[in-house]
Amino acid sequence: MRLSRLSRTVLGVVTGLILLAVYLPLFVVLVNSFSTSTSLTWPPPGFTLEWWGKAFQSAGALEAVGTSVGIAIVATLISLVLGTLISLALQRFEFFGREAISLLIILPIALPGIITGIALNNFFRTILGVPLSIWTVVIAHATFCIVTVFNNVIARLRRTGTNLEEASADLGAGVWTTFRLVTFPQLRSALLAGALLAFALSFDEIIVTTFTAGSGVTTLPIYILNNMFRPNQAPVVSVIAVVLVIVSIVPIYLAQRLSGSEQTRR
Repeated sequence: MRLSRLSRTVLGVVTGLILLAVYLPLFVVLVNSFSTSTSLTWPPPGFTLEWWGKAFQSAGALEAVGTSVGIAIVATLISLVLGTLISLALQRFEFFGREAISLLIILPIALPGIITGIALNNFFRTILGVPLSIWTVVIAHATFCIVTVFNNVIARLRRTGTNLEEASADLGAGVWTTFRLVTFPQLRSALLAGALLAFALSFDEIIVTTFTAGSGVTTLPIYILNNMFRPNQAPVVSVIAVVLVIVSIVPIYLAQRLSGSEQTRR
């Protein structure tokens, strides 16, 4: 499709304005992390590296980072196992209610976070009667992280088909041998991309975490929210926010590169 010069100009201007609206606030946060002011003021009166040193020496911030990383890793591992099994079941077998189950798997990521958080809070405290803890956060994060793995794996299964698996079975290979030598190698990049996206989603999740975390569980997003308006903590929070953005961008970038490389190879 060819666009006129006016259409290209309008499209470029609109795209530029959208990108500016998205990334200008992030730039402001980055600049404020080097500001000499103890509050979020603009323009900054001066620049310093003091807040970066304090952020990396903060015991509370480091503990929150460790908690977020631990939760994200466990939630990602759970999502890899369950998401892969569900994808194989829905793509390789036909049974009654398959489409309904597929919808139910994808639904958690489409629901507003506050709805998911309230539902899981009531489920843990009222139905199961278990106290909120780091494990309830892990389970809560796994509910929407499964979707990213599921979408990546089932899309790959649809593209690869079953010819190689059927040939492996015809040659006498069992189910596990076929999966290990044929299916899994075809899914590796999709699994890695799904795992990276799941880790990024879990690492910076705050709404669901707020409803499912116990009083002693403080993830990095919750730490930022709790300290943002405390005296002299705004620049430190800006530093942590910059680090959080970088940590979130890296897995998403790698997942995009993996997907792009796989499509180019094919």
